[in-house]
Amino acid sequence: MAADLRQLTHPPDDATTAAPADDLEDVEASDDPRQAAAGADAAQSAADLRDFASEDVDGPDYPTVDSAGRRMGGLVPAPEHLPNVLPTDRLTASGKARPPLRDELRRIHNGRNAVNVVGVWLQSVGVIAVACWIDRWWVWPIAFLLVGRCFALFSILGHEGAHRLLFSKKKVNDLVGKVLVAYPAFVPFDAYRRSHFAHHKDEFGPAEPDHNLYNGYPIPAASWRRKLWRDARGSSGWKNLKGLAYAWRSESARPVAAKITAAQVVVWAGLWLAFGRWWLYPVLWLLPWVTVWRVINRLRAVAEHGGMTRSSDRRLTTHVVRQTWPARFWIVPYNTGYHLAHHVDMGVPFQQLPRLHRELVDAGWVTPEIEYRSYTALWRAASAG
Repeated sequence: MAADLRQLTHPPDDATTAAPADDLEDVEASDDPRQAAAGADAAQSAADLRDFASEDVDGPDYPTVDSAGRRMGGLVPAPEHLPNVLPTDRLTASGKARPPLRDELRRIHNGRNAVNVVGVWLQSVGVIAVACWIDRWWVWPIAFLLVGRCFALFSILGHEGAHRLLFSKKKVNDLVGKVLVAYPAFVPFDAYRRSHFAHHKDEFGPAEPDHNLYNGYPIPAASWRRKLWRDARGSSGWKNLKGLAYAWRSESARPVAAKITAAQVVVWAGLWLAFGRWWLYPVLWLLPWVTVWRVINRLRAVAEHGGMTRSSDRRLTTHVVRQTWPARFWIVPYNTGYHLAHHVDMGVPFQQLPRLHRELVDAGWVTPEIEYRSYTALWRAASAG
């Protein structure tokens, strides 16, 4: 999911509200006619969707159109690859672990997460420090890309904080999650938490905040390239950055906008004082967020839920992708690539998601047929419409 400051001026249960996944994702008009609303005749009502079934008895047993007429379920696994093997002696019918295994999986790692928060800042500022030290033309583009990648780190740790999985003490979790992780990365922490929980409660349901990110796939390759180009050139990021300015106009949103703005001022001042170059913030902080991070966020979001559908079976809502070190470095740090396991039990900290995933595989619930061998394989499928 993608966090958007425009959430601050909309009711959190509004299905049309732009979504928080870990940053300010744009809610854009579709550039693929097949993704546009098809009108009242083609759209199912919210009541129809709650039945988790299509009205066509000869069709699939999941919704194929959302309440706005957008196509869903274009990339769901075939029914024969979804064996009904749960519950087991270790897992419940929904895939959650049974006690005492559940207690082991849900243990929060306070010390390790403190190191992770410090590590994010060391990586982010460290990249800039190395670039200033080398100070050659070729190092600046590399630093630009790496700082953009660092926003994925901030994003996922902010996501952990939103789930209250960063630290076991609520006040510490929320304080660190806001001040040291979310606000420096332009994330309105509390609004993100509300919207993100709506996403978990009913993926692709009427209150799903990220329909525009997930629905309509597969899309034509030309449409896919246009989306990524809009992200890379900063168009999507600029739309989201304007949300910060709009938030200042709202009495209710202004306090959070002020905190995010203050965090950006602190980052700017810190970089300027540390390295003596005023332009480091706009060039090596703000601009990577507006461009590189937008591309990374879309690629990750589509890899999580693109083309899936509403269902009580999370295998129909969330993709499974084989994890590799390059992908974990650039796209899915902190085990967020084990996204099906996260949606099976959102109370499991990221450190234990691989273990829960293995339990689901060992139970036969996650089969080799529903796993994409790589992220590029999934993106090719998503752009083969």
